[in-house]
Amino acid sequence: MASSNSLFPERNFIHRPPIYNGEGYHYWKTRMQIFHEVTDLNIWEAIEIGPYIPTLVNVSTSTTTQKPRDKWTKEDRRRIQYDLKAKNIITSALGIDEYFRVSNCTNAKEMRDTLQLTHEGTTNVKRSRVNTLTHEYELFRMNPNENIQSMQKRFAHIVNHLASLGKIFPNEDLINKVLRCLSREW
Repeated sequence: MASSNSLFPERNFIHRPPIYNGEGYHYWKTRMQIFHEVTDLNIWEAIEIGPYIPTLVNVSTSTTTQKPRDKWTKEDRRRIQYDLKAKNIITSALGIDEYFRVSNCTNAKEMRDTLQLTHEGTTNVKRSRVNTLTHEYELFRMNPNENIQSMQKRFAHIVNHLASLGKIFPNEDLINKVLRCLSREW
C-alpha cells in the first residue's frame, strides 16, 4: 500500500487514458498511441487498420458478405472486442466537446480519423503547416536576453510539431542548428 505522501497514491494511475480537452492534439495523440499499444497491440491495430468484420465467403460466386451475428464464432467475438475496447478508451479520454465530434462514429478508426482531420486538417493544410514551420525552423535564432532553456523550449516546439507532421531532421542537423543559433555571448 502506498503512503499518503507518495507522488502516486494509487497503483492503477497508469490505467487511465490521457485526457484530451481540445488543446495540444499532437501531444495527446502520441500519448494515446502509447497507451493503446501498452494496453494491447491488437487494440492499436483496430484503430490503425480498422475494425474486424466477420465475413462469409461464397466460393461458387467468389463474393463475401458480412456474417450474421448468430453465426459469429468465439474468435470473431474476441477480435470484435478490440474495436469496442478502443472506442471505450477513446471516448473515456475525451472532454464533452471532443466527445460530441466522434459520438456518431461507428468504429475506433473512424473516431481517430475524425479527430485527426479536425485537429490536423487535410493534406493541403498539413503541407501548409509544414512549410510554415520549416520557414520558422530555418529562420530560428536566439532572441536577445533569452536564456538557453527558453530558446530550447521554442526550438523543441517547432521541431516536435514538424515531426508530428512527418518532417524529421537528423540529430546532427538539429545540434548544428542550435549551435549556429546561439548568441555571441554563448
